[in-house]
Amino acid sequence: MSTLTVTQSLLIALWVASVMSRWLGGGATLTLRFSPLMTGLFVGIVMGRVGEAMVITAALQLIYMGVFSPGGQMPSEPAVAAAVAVPVALLGGLSAKAAIAVAVPVGLLGSYLYQFRFFLNTFIGKATDKAVEDMDEKKIVRSIIWYPTIVSFALFVPLIFAALYWGAPVIASVIAKLQGTVIIHILEVTGGGLAAIGIATTIYVIGRRELMPFFFLAYFASVAFASLKITMVTYAIFGILIALIFVNAKGSGKAKVAATASSDDKAVSSGEATFDDGLDFDDGF
Repeated sequence: MSTLTVTQSLLIALWVASVMSRWLGGGATLTLRFSPLMTGLFVGIVMGRVGEAMVITAALQLIYMGVFSPGGQMPSEPAVAAAVAVPVALLGGLSAKAAIAVAVPVGLLGSYLYQFRFFLNTFIGKATDKAVEDMDEKKIVRSIIWYPTIVSFALFVPLIFAALYWGAPVIASVIAKLQGTVIIHILEVTGGGLAAIGIATTIYVIGRRELMPFFFLAYFASVAFASLKITMVTYAIFGILIALIFVNAKGSGKAKVAATASSDDKAVSSGEATFDDGLDFDDGF
C-alpha cells in the first residue's frame, strides 16, 4: 500500500490551513472553503494524479453544491473533506461514490475543528480590544490579521498532517481489504444517494420557477445527445448562449413594459390636461 510522503502531507496541510484561515484573501478563500474542487486539484497536483483526483473531486462537489454559509460555522467543511477523502481514494483505489462516503464524516469533523478555531479567536479578541483602547494601529493589524492566521495554521497544519501521513494510509489499507464486500457496496450506494441529495438541495435553493425549465432542458439534452459524445466545454458554450438569449429577452421585455407604462402615463396626462381645458372652457362660458 502506497503512502503519502512527509512533503506531500505537509503541502496539503498547509493548503488547508491557508484556506481555513482565510489567509489567501477574504472572498477568494471563502470560495475555496465552500468548494472542494480547488482542494482536489491541489491534492492531485501534489500526488501527481490530477486526472483521477478531479474525477473523485467532481463527485464530492455534487454533495456540497447546495452548501453555503451566511456567516459562522458550516455543517460540514468541504475543503477539509476533500483534503482527506481524495488521498484516501487515490491510495486505496476507491470509486468516486465510495470516496463520498469517506468525505462526509471527515467534513463533519472539520466543522468541529473550525468551531474550535472560533473558541481560540475569542482570546485574540481581548488583544484586539486592548489595541483599540490604546489606539495602536500596528497592534490592531497584528491582532486582526496575523494572530488569527497563526492560530489557524497552528491548529490545522498538525492535525491535517497527522490525518494524511498516518491516518490516510491506514484508512485506505482497510478499505482496500474490503473491496468486493458488502461494506464497499453500502459505501457506494450511500455516496450515490448523498450526491443526489446535494443536487436536490441546489435545485431547492436556486430552483426558481422561471429557471426550472433550464434544469430539465440540460438533463434531457444530455440524455438525448449522449451518443454524440459532446464534451462539457461544448455544453458550457451552449449554456452561456442560452443564458445570454434569456437575459436579453427578459431585458427587452422589461424595456417594452416600461415603454408601454410611460406611454400610458403620457396619455393619461394628456387626457387630464384636455379635461382641465374643458373645465376652463365651461367656467369661462
